[in-house]
Amino acid sequence: MSIAGAYWRGDEKNPQLTRMYGTSFPKQKDLKEYLELLEEAKKRDHRKLGKELQLFTFSQRVGQGLPLWLPKGAALRERLEDFLKKAQKKAGYEMVISPHIGSKELYVTSGHYEKYGADSFQPIKTPNDDEEFLLKPMNCPHHCEIYKSSQWSYRDLPKRFAEFGTVYRYEQSGELHGLTRVRGFTQDDAHIFCMPEQLDKEFKAVIDLVLYVFGSLGFENFTAQVSVRDPKNQRNI
Repeated sequence: MSIAGAYWRGDEKNPQLTRMYGTSFPKQKDLKEYLELLEEAKKRDHRKLGKELQLFTFSQRVGQGLPLWLPKGAALRERLEDFLKKAQKKAGYEMVISPHIGSKELYVTSGHYEKYGADSFQPIKTPNDDEEFLLKPMNCPHHCEIYKSSQWSYRDLPKRFAEFGTVYRYEQSGELHGLTRVRGFTQDDAHIFCMPEQLDKEFKAVIDLVLYVFGSLGFENFTAQVSVRDPKNQRNI
């Protein structure tokens, strides 16, 4: 049996904890092919390319996991967002914008704080003792409030709201990895409000939109995961 390699890292909650990682192969040939694959992957590592192409950078003074987009990266990101917004508008989505913070009570009401509060930044306090805010960890409650701001007829449905919303989540330092695991990132996020009989059509339309975007960007080998409501607990999704 051949071992490809191993490394360790500590854990912020358990600094004395040592984690060991390793990969084993039944044949030396398999190990050799795996190591060659790793070398090829290093050449395409987005962290390496991001630095060489001057797309983004990080600063310890700004904070871990908070990327800074350089002019070339910002221009590339703008082109990508323009392409996606055009595709969304063609599919019937309306663009909305929500703030970077929200009342803690908003996330308590939505149930997100109970589930994800431990992974959020600590509440932001104001001079008012009974007022607390959170850096926005997700866009869902904000879009629900936008929908609730007006009365809608069944003739108005479905309503499709889309936003490139920046959210913030407290990832432990050992989990941060380039742009794939950060503490602040912008989601191409959308929420659809529709009647039950419209659900199948809307679901298929979302899949068609995703496949169009992936195909346009050259993504061919991918997997998808769909989360559904727990029939035993209607509050959980």
